[in-house]
Amino acid sequence: MATTSKKAVRGRAAPKLAKLGRGELLTLIDFVRYAVSRFNEAKLAFAHGTPDPVAEAAFLVCEALHLHPEQFEIFANARVTTAEGRTIIDLVHQRVTTRKPAAYLVNKIYMRGLPFYVDERVIVPRSFIGELLESHFGGDGEAGSLIDDSSAVERVLDLCTGSGCLAILAAHHFPNATIDAVDISKGAIDVARRNVGEYGLDGRISLHRGDLFAPLGNTKYDLIITNPPYVDAEGMAALPPECRAEPKLAFDGGADGLDVVRRILRDAPGHLTPHGGLICEIGRGRELVDEAFPELPLLWLDTEDSEGEVFWIAATDLG
Repeated sequence: MATTSKKAVRGRAAPKLAKLGRGELLTLIDFVRYAVSRFNEAKLAFAHGTPDPVAEAAFLVCEALHLHPEQFEIFANARVTTAEGRTIIDLVHQRVTTRKPAAYLVNKIYMRGLPFYVDERVIVPRSFIGELLESHFGGDGEAGSLIDDSSAVERVLDLCTGSGCLAILAAHHFPNATIDAVDISKGAIDVARRNVGEYGLDGRISLHRGDLFAPLGNTKYDLIITNPPYVDAEGMAALPPECRAEPKLAFDGGADGLDVVRRILRDAPGHLTPHGGLICEIGRGRELVDEAFPELPLLWLDTEDSEGEVFWIAATDLG
């Protein structure tokens, strides 16, 4: 876990660690309130696995106390020991002074309730695809399902895998599938390998370092999932400090944000089985994607927290 430097942060003296008198903060919820106040005061940016200061404060408190986030409500009014309180306050201090995503401070993030290791070699996972795998790929005649039978999916490709979280979620969701996961970054592949190993999926998930489809030969897949870089030049220039702590390579989609998306749509037909399809996350660029590919019948998928940020297209519609 990183320690906070006492040197100036971005040209200003770093705030001193709060000295709390005995009994000032007692319970988990007390520490959450304290953290939220400090986060709001510092005008932090969120959306790195937690959507707002309250969720992030609860996440850090739980991590300091070795609790799963789902256990917070049970222990919200439990008292915190003096040593535990120091750990929480130190994490809050690091979050405020370094502006690093909370996930980097504790080397962990949760997706669909499952923990994954992360560090500065990978973007902090916050893809909507994990939820969509559950809601739109159940098969077995379920309403709204995009495949007939999840157990019939035999090969899945995860492009731009990063930490490997989507490949692992796909392995859980498609029990009979083998998965290839590709990333151009050696550091990302190393992180993904750690996560794949921790879930005991080395036999089902193969990791490849390379540029999109380049390391895969002529292999074809029943499903391709990808959360590629899609931030345009204007967006890159306006990234908050939290995002600038993440690998630039994971964000930069070129001038209009679609450089990588174009390549994926161009080459995906050669890597899909006739009954397969592609699911791709592009952030808030739906209008631009629709304008760039008017000939493609893209199906836009919504989640609990997003609208029109992920599209699906069948192999037969890609040509």
